[in-house]
Amino acid sequence: MSERATPFHCPYCGEEDLRPEEAEGWLCVACRRVFSVKFIGIRQPEGVR
Repeated sequence: MSERATPFHCPYCGEEDLRPEEAEGWLCVACRRVFSVKFIGIRQPEGVR
């Protein structure tokens, strides 16, 4: 199982044709940019514990 978070579209041009790259990156075939996705966490609404 991969630990990568699969993006749905390129954050730069919006295209959906993304390919996995080495070192946990993603290549956008349309604009040729390589980027990574990082999950930071889940924010709880204020007042909820």
